[in-house]
Amino acid sequence: MQYEPIKRSLNKLISGSVFIRKIFYRLVDFILLRTWHVARELKKTAGHLPLQANILDAGCGPGQYTWRMCRMNRKWKVTGVDIDAEQIGECNDFFKKAGLGNRASFRTTALEAFSIPATFDLILSVDVMEHIRDDEKVFLNFHESLKAGGYLIISTPSDQGGSGTHSDNDKSFIDEHVRNGYSKDEITGKLAGAGFSDIKVKYTYGAPGNISWHLTMKYPVRMLNISYIFFIILPFYYLVILPVSFILNIFDLRINHKRGTGLLITARK
Repeated sequence: MQYEPIKRSLNKLISGSVFIRKIFYRLVDFILLRTWHVARELKKTAGHLPLQANILDAGCGPGQYTWRMCRMNRKWKVTGVDIDAEQIGECNDFFKKAGLGNRASFRTTALEAFSIPATFDLILSVDVMEHIRDDEKVFLNFHESLKAGGYLIISTPSDQGGSGTHSDNDKSFIDEHVRNGYSKDEITGKLAGAGFSDIKVKYTYGAPGNISWHLTMKYPVRMLNISYIFFIILPFYYLVILPVSFILNIFDLRINHKRGTGLLITARK
């Protein structure tokens, strides 16, 4: 499935209007299970960060996590980087209009080429590493860019059905993915090789979360790949399935999963 054209269409819908973009961020926070897991980890980590933390949103996309972190602490400064110049331009424009231009800044760059030694207290990377072939270079850059004792949080698909795949021969649900997902051992080994310590990896998107993902993401993306006319139908679709996915997300957040299609990784320099 092609996901990038759909993302671009959504970006056009939310660009230019501060109000609409804020609504979009809140909807994404509510609908997507990964934001629930990431938000909980951010809250846990926040208490260990300095009051005026410097944070990197690595692969920031439309900026929803930068927005969340700016709202979590007014003294944090967040840098968002992404390879998509159009999205970076829209993020810079929105955050300035929203009065956050002094707390959030954005720049266009590939993570393989981005490194600012000993700069950040926290690096957050959500649904990014599955798009990058040279992941080990990125992990090295993350380690170099963190201050001593700094934190890394990564959310990415696992090899237990991540990206909608169930065997090595399956093709990713998202065509733009260069890998279907990581095993716990693989990503732990790569992060350790980059110099990280205190690496913790846990599954997300267990049985309830996987059902929620199908309802809130896979089926809607399939519909939009057929025709964009489904943009008209989707609001009514979500009105029906959101109460169900909400309950499923709560269960997924509270269960310690032995398997799952997602991984949430934390590590320190």
